[in-house]
Amino acid sequence: MDALELLRLLFRYAHLIGFALLFGGFAVQYLSGTLRINSAMLWGALVQLVTGVILSAPFPADADLIYPKIGVKLLFAVLIAIMVYVPRRRDTMSRGHFLAIGALTLLNAAVAVFWR
Repeated sequence: MDALELLRLLFRYAHLIGFALLFGGFAVQYLSGTLRINSAMLWGALVQLVTGVILSAPFPADADLIYPKIGVKLLFAVLIAIMVYVPRRRDTMSRGHFLAIGALTLLNAAVAVFWR
């Protein structure tokens, strides 16, 4: 395994950690009954967005990237980041807004897994 492949795998690993933070933070807040943004959700959304952009770079140069998939995932990641960042200091938020964050997070993961 060359250094570039190792770097790509490390970014993929960080991307998965971002998903775990975002969805785990969502699940904790939902199950506790307090619908608010916690720091795990905020950091998870940021990590997902940054590592997703890095992973969409064509390295190695002969990588076969699916650009429509990348565009859809970027759209979802930006929407999630905005939806998490804007109400981050509120004590509570609307149920629909909070559930949309969880649904978009799961939908983004589904696009990653099932779109070939």
